[in-house]
Amino acid sequence: MKKILAMALALVMLFSMAACSSNTPTPSNGSNEGQPGNQGSGETVSLRVWGAEEDQALLKDLVEKFKQAYPDQTFDIQIGVESESKAKDDILTDVTAAADVFAFACDQLPDLVAAGALLKLDENMDAALQNYAKKSLDDVKNENSQGSVGSATLDGSLYAFPFSADGYFMFYDPSVISADQAKSWDTLLDAAQSGGKKVGMTLASGWYLAGFYYGAGFTTALNADGTTSMDWNGTSPSGVTGTQVTQAALKIAAHPAFMPVVDGDSSNQLKSGSLCAIISGCWDSQVAAEKWGEGYMACRLPSFMAGDKEVPGGAVASYKLMGVNAHSKNTGWAMLLAEFLSNEESQVARYTARQLPPTNIAAASDPAVAADKGVVGLADQSENAYLQSAGGKYWDPVKSFGEQIAQGTIKSDDASVQAALDDLVAGVTAPLS
Repeated sequence: MKKILAMALALVMLFSMAACSSNTPTPSNGSNEGQPGNQGSGETVSLRVWGAEEDQALLKDLVEKFKQAYPDQTFDIQIGVESESKAKDDILTDVTAAADVFAFACDQLPDLVAAGALLKLDENMDAALQNYAKKSLDDVKNENSQGSVGSATLDGSLYAFPFSADGYFMFYDPSVISADQAKSWDTLLDAAQSGGKKVGMTLASGWYLAGFYYGAGFTTALNADGTTSMDWNGTSPSGVTGTQVTQAALKIAAHPAFMPVVDGDSSNQLKSGSLCAIISGCWDSQVAAEKWGEGYMACRLPSFMAGDKEVPGGAVASYKLMGVNAHSKNTGWAMLLAEFLSNEESQVARYTARQLPPTNIAAASDPAVAADKGVVGLADQSENAYLQSAGGKYWDPVKSFGEQIAQGTIKSDDASVQAALDDLVAGVTAPLS
């Protein structure tokens, strides 16, 4: 697990962006199948792109710009709808029938690589990019944040182009919560109670709940055989026990001002007016502004006490990636298209259309992007944000465990909590059937 490089630093680092392409590109020196090199030959290059439903209009515009960058080439580029969160499931049903270029969430990378679905870019990319986009593999890596590049890398090889950062942090209403009160769960919840409001967070989720344990130094890891390693029932390197972290979460959930939020229901709860703070992400920035006014605030998660130690609120960092199908008949053009859809200009366009935080360092430094409070909150949290690695058996047991914490059905004494943690770890780390 790698700690994500703080976006706050990335926002002030600028790297020069190479031009997208020349209108009269130099033909490829190679003769590999699918490589660009038939400019003006009259042959049509057929490609398919899969992206989120919310991105369809944007993708259409970007694809037209891509075509304009290569006016001597005839393209037939079809755009289809595919959820980034479920892309792996549909792609692995039949890799050969999947799109040439597709967007997906970074936690799907290991399974896609294992199935041979993703082209290994650092073995295939340089010829196409250097001859046409005038860009090298190192350029792509340097233009994006270290964390996003790490999320697209497996065993030292780059398999996808990062194009958007994701993760959660805290929004709050400054008319109820002060900046100092937002720093810890104890003061946050007490202030919310005094103001007749609540603080919302999803606990029944392997994504949200993990932040408590990652912040305390615990880990999860995906093993080579598909199983998951988890140490939450032990003691972290910081000297905090999993029992202490769980007891802290139980105390937070039991506070009268805490509201457990069903996964995916954060926007509705914000709109309800009952909350003065919520753990969410940039997707709720607009809702927070509409409910609390433009003066709403965003910051890192509150700290909590685990035993006698103060633990920073941890979070899971995530990224959206653009991959190239290893079975594409036009891998060279597919790579160029994937790079174009994820470059600086496209990331700024994606932010403008959907307020999705860029991974491109220059795009993140754009004044409009850098002033976005959601982006600021994500940057603030990035100091304690971690890439999550876990197998398929992780999610259901942790969701159930989080639900028990939310409902207070786990007794808070040491023995009961330890027994619950032991059961959790046994379920998560069980061999694959």
